[in-house]
Amino acid sequence: MDDRERKGAPPAAFAGAIEDFLDVGRVEVGLAGTTLRAYRGDLERLALWLHRRGLEGFEALSSALLVDYLGELRRSGAAEASVARALVSARMLVRFLLGEGRLRRDPSLHIPAPVLCRLLPRHLSPEQVERLLEVRGGRDWISLRDRALLEVLYACGARVSEATRLRTDDLEPRLRVLRLHGKGDKMRLVPVGARAREAVERWLSEGRPRVARRGREAALFLSRSGRPLGRIDAWRRVQAAARAAGLPRVTPHTLRHSFASHLLAGGADLRAVQELLGHASIRTTEVYTHLDPEHALSLHRLYHPRA
Repeated sequence: MDDRERKGAPPAAFAGAIEDFLDVGRVEVGLAGTTLRAYRGDLERLALWLHRRGLEGFEALSSALLVDYLGELRRSGAAEASVARALVSARMLVRFLLGEGRLRRDPSLHIPAPVLCRLLPRHLSPEQVERLLEVRGGRDWISLRDRALLEVLYACGARVSEATRLRTDDLEPRLRVLRLHGKGDKMRLVPVGARAREAVERWLSEGRPRVARRGREAALFLSRSGRPLGRIDAWRRVQAAARAAGLPRVTPHTLRHSFASHLLAGGADLRAVQELLGHASIRTTEVYTHLDPEHALSLHRLYHPRA
């Protein structure tokens, strides 16, 4: 066992391939940091497993070895989602190595992905959203900021990272849209309703000036120190509002799920919701196409000729 493996890092031959792959993902594809860290962890575990079996690089990876590795993950108690992600990480690396001419064949080509049980994302009812928003109805700067934050998360379906990256000039009052900067720094324009727009404008005019540092900080949402509000702090503010409203566990992503679910329940087109959410694939958005039984029954009665 060499020094790198003793420290939990794969040998240099494996590490070089992983770093080259991650560099391309970071610079050319613009993958998010969390995605890159997930790939690194999966690939380093695979590399160490292969090295312990006498392999000196990914070039010797075979279908049989990859199947054995996934089977060992299962036997160790890994969830099917973790096994599926390990396979995806391996496939992405293999495609990169094939493109670079370092591999001649794809050992993952005929390995089926695990069938996962897709859990419906938890969302709030419209009435619960109203309770959550109204609990931050005060005029102190914290209430003004939190109300604006909650309105943006729900009205625009923004990820918490997108909300905390907003700048003061990302709101276009005349066009009634908000510029969101999503994964890979892709920008999209999302309509912002009158109530959310009013909350943001009130925060800008009445709340933000109380903590801003003489205009030097361009971030829309600020902390007590005048610095940009962080993702963890934003998450905590949503949690605090949910507790005050007497609601069960609510996260920023709960509001994003609620945004999508309420649009689709109201008759919005799936493709339009995909664009608003910033999903690269329509398959990601399809998880929101569930209908509650009562809504399904009302649609059947309304549209079916023999209902």
